[in-house]
Amino acid sequence: MLKGVLAGLAAGALWGLVFIAPRMATAISSVDLTAGRFLSFGLLSTLLLLGRRSHRWPKAAQARAALGLSVLGFTGYYLLLVLAIHDAGSEVPTLIIGTIPIWMMLLGRPLGLRWAALLPGLLFTLGGLGLMIVATDGLASLAAAAAPVHYWRGVLWAVLAMLCWTAFGLLNSVWLKRHPEVSATEWTNWLGVATGAGALLMWLVAGTPASVLLASDGWQLAAALCVATGVGSAWLATILWNVASRHMSASLCGQLIVSETVFGLLYSFMLDGHWPTCLQLWACALFVLGIMASVRAHT
Repeated sequence: MLKGVLAGLAAGALWGLVFIAPRMATAISSVDLTAGRFLSFGLLSTLLLLGRRSHRWPKAAQARAALGLSVLGFTGYYLLLVLAIHDAGSEVPTLIIGTIPIWMMLLGRPLGLRWAALLPGLLFTLGGLGLMIVATDGLASLAAAAAPVHYWRGVLWAVLAMLCWTAFGLLNSVWLKRHPEVSATEWTNWLGVATGAGALLMWLVAGTPASVLLASDGWQLAAALCVATGVGSAWLATILWNVASRHMSASLCGQLIVSETVFGLLYSFMLDGHWPTCLQLWACALFVLGIMASVRAHT
């Protein structure tokens, strides 16, 4: 279990980089950044599969599973999140996505684990989420949204994004446990090829032409961020997450997703050059206590 916990926390640390990448890659749109990130993921995965004889290509059923899960956990999820932020702003969609660990804990609970054992971790996580809502003025944003149609459409996109990733987390864990013959790296590469194909289609349909991108200022930094998040926050993080999913229950893996929020906040504070507020510190502390309580409940 220790191996799985460490892998899950490391994946969260890499996923946290995604929160600051859009703020740094101002030269390209959200769709271009998403497509570039996942194209990097797909290209690396394809090169690894072609370059090593020990890496197998998936069979038909495995390819279908990889394609479906790639939409749920990567291109489909992130596209829905981008649409949500476009319609409803960043605060409320982020808070909706922040409930994923709770749903993962509730839906992925092992049969032998009592509900009472999960209660402390759930309460700590809910408390941290509540404090984060107050600290980020999430309730004020909700109250100020005079209920325009596009706002509630954005809320719907965010709920669908949350459902997509929750389904991915649960189904990916089940698939890995049912196929121990497939290594975490091999499965990651299969997911990467499928995700890269979806990202290419996304860019061709809704992305900016390459000639326009290359003519914009700052495209070099944007390209570097696409590669960094594609290799680190997608390929490596997915390997680590697959290791965690194979060694732990989906409920405990779900709780470890909280580390993504904690690291994302830490990186944002570093980028902005200021300390977090007292409420934000308390929220992070409750998130950490929630992780510790959940690990204890599963041991």
